[in-house]
Amino acid sequence: QVQLVQSGGGLVQAGGSLRLSCAASGRAFSNYAMGWFRQAPGEEREFVAAISQSGRSTIYVDSVKGRFTVSRDNAKNTVYLQMNSLRPEDTAVYYCAAGVRYGSGQYNYWGQGTQVTVSS
Repeated sequence: QVQLVQSGGGLVQAGGSLRLSCAASGRAFSNYAMGWFRQAPGEEREFVAAISQSGRSTIYVDSVKGRFTVSRDNAKNTVYLQMNSLRPEDTAVYYCAAGVRYGSGQYNYWGQGTQVTVSS
């Protein structure tokens, strides 16, 4: 079992930046791949980014490539999502997730979500 606690959301103007954090419990953090998802109003939950257990590999949805960066610090049991050049269409509830398989699907543990709102 792993518990995920998120922080760092908020309101930002278009073109601005935010950094989301996701802190995990337990000693087995490095055994989990981590993912970020978002759900915009009236839309389905969307995969955003993932990072492998070692942190050596990452994957991003096309719409955020070049703007978002996922990273992790296994010594701190924390994964981050740095979001730059934010756009109104990035407005969503963002969730971090943990799973044993690196990729875009089948995550087992989820954070509580945090609202990101980008004004035009």
